Amino acid sequence: MTETRVIQGEAGLAGMLRAALPTVPGVNQLPGVRKTGRDLPDLVLRREGVRLDAAHVRRYGELCGFPPHDELPLTYLHMVAFPLHLALMSDTSFPFPAIGTVHLENRITRHAHVGLDAVVDVELRATNLRRHAKGTAFDMEASITSGDTAVWSSTSTYLRVGRGKADDADRGTDFGELVPGAATWRLPAGLGRQYAAVSGDSNPIHLYPLTAKAFGFPRQIAHGMWTKARAVAGFENRLPERVEVVAGFKKPILLPGTVRYGFREHDGDLRFTVSAARDSAPHVVGFTRSL
Repeated sequence: MTETRVIQGEAGLAGMLRAALPTVPGVNQLPGVRKTGRDLPDLVLRREGVRLDAAHVRRYGELCGFPPHDELPLTYLHMVAFPLHLALMSDTSFPFPAIGTVHLENRITRHAHVGLDAVVDVELRATNLRRHAKGTAFDMEASITSGDTAVWSSTSTYLRVGRGKADDADRGTDFGELVPGAATWRLPAGLGRQYAAVSGDSNPIHLYPLTAKAFGFPRQIAHGMWTKARAVAGFENRLPERVEVVAGFKKPILLPGTVRYGFREHDGDLRFTVSAARDSAPHVVGFTRSL
């Protein structure tokens, strides 16, 4: 039977620390920390009556490149859903630690525009545990309503790296051909810390060279959801109200770093790519679909 649990508050540093505890040897065996689940829990987490903050929306927009507007940037409501992502993956019934889990894809559907001072409810569940060529994949499905109206939903696909086989069914979305980069982004070393301050996603891989090296990266990397947001900001004024925007996260962007960005029309919708400036290897690829 599905359990529904209401969660209060934001993600914050405390939430990220709780998420990190299952990765600490010894601590990860303590009651309340030790992972006890083998399957995805039949659990729905909710935040209710979340009043949006226009000042926070403005800070987010400035960091991600969205111009001021009377409606939310398309990607903003991920900020409202993220505390539930963190809380669910931190629950002892969840089979995998949050830290070390790789964000593979993100699919956002905007059903209706939302004002800057709206009050929303959000719920999240984990679904579709499956084998992947590089381990085990699962989805986090978020849905957001304002009053009785469904306004926004998303599916985030995550990977827990482990044993996999090349012939396993889930190989991810086909994003088609890459779009050549037309604009250059020069990303500062502190970008991950700036986005963490706005989003609550203080995963150590995004913060400093030392904390990133502890998880196998040569230095800190940009957040995938910042990169998607920055890409969407370049063409959001071309999108209809009801639209789906899908992004695949291919290769981490090391900070500081320089990348190329481009988008173009394809069958009435758009394709976009963020790629390495040096060799055009893709970092983020994606497309839009009008609904």
